[in-house]
Amino acid sequence: MRIIHILNEVQEIGNGIVNVAVDLACLQAKSGHEVAVLSGGGEYETLLANYGVKHYQLDQTRKPINLIKAARSYQAIVQEFQPDMVHAHMMTGVVLAALLRKKGGYGLVSTVHNEFQRSSIFMGLADRVIAVSKAVAEAMTRRGISQAKLRVICNGTLGSPRSRPLQEYEPLHLQRPAIATVAGMYHRKGITELIAAFEQIGSDFPEAHLYIVGNGPDRHEFEAQASQTAVSSRIHFEGFQPQPQRYLLACDIFVLASHREPFGLVLSEAREAGCAIIATDVDGIPEALDNGKAGLLVPAKDSNALAAALVQLLNDPNTLQEWKAKAHQNLEWLNVDRVHQETLAVYRELFPER
Repeated sequence: MRIIHILNEVQEIGNGIVNVAVDLACLQAKSGHEVAVLSGGGEYETLLANYGVKHYQLDQTRKPINLIKAARSYQAIVQEFQPDMVHAHMMTGVVLAALLRKKGGYGLVSTVHNEFQRSSIFMGLADRVIAVSKAVAEAMTRRGISQAKLRVICNGTLGSPRSRPLQEYEPLHLQRPAIATVAGMYHRKGITELIAAFEQIGSDFPEAHLYIVGNGPDRHEFEAQASQTAVSSRIHFEGFQPQPQRYLLACDIFVLASHREPFGLVLSEAREAGCAIIATDVDGIPEALDNGKAGLLVPAKDSNALAAALVQLLNDPNTLQEWKAKAHQNLEWLNVDRVHQETLAVYRELFPER
């Protein structure tokens, strides 16, 4: 099968959409398919080339003149590559692929990563729409996408071609007990509530430290918030880290305090590393945590509930170890190869003979 993936860029900046698409492209090429990625480029071009994935430069910046150029470039690439399947991971790509598809041409599949964005409704232009969690599929159904088109393929990152086996990473020497999050620095990631919760428990656990790993446009606001707390010296902003596994292996508690989260790729990595996990009970997070069996679930936007969960784990070493063990169970389904195989099954619905 000849497969094209379209996304905005392939930069190594911790973007979950990029990570999913790169994983799929590499594994599809490894299994013998002809695969190309169309994007604005980035660090993952080298990895893609190592797996035999062809990369075409396609700037999809949403400006009228640029989009006209992108449409012309896209048509030329399709003419050259002759895909059987086009898999779009973002809105501009699916619109281009749908509008410029000739009758009897390729099949079109889209993956909905961030359903909460209004533009996600355009992903319904595809023949099949993959939702990264049951929660995302239900939300897309409410927005009018036909259930006949929708398929659920939950995210999974374990065994990703983007990373080494976990045992090959050297844990960092963090001050413990160490609490960590790995997230983009956006308000929807709940960093405000995490800082507030840590301040709330700080005096009771004077040895605890908070490590915030990630970058983004709201980082300065979070740093300003942290600087005003009595525990500012114990809150560490680590920025983007290409090897977040080193933090996960070293921390005691991992927190994902998102307001909205289609699935949360980092949760599978935190589980593999054996962290005790606290996360918000929103969207696809419960699915990623086996509906609360693999991590404590708390309401979103509630720093008091988050603080109470931290206290529960920090107060009792046995409880902490129990939740670490629970997180590390039932990991097989989070393997990236399962995502790869289920995605190929969706393609074959459109082209059974291939």
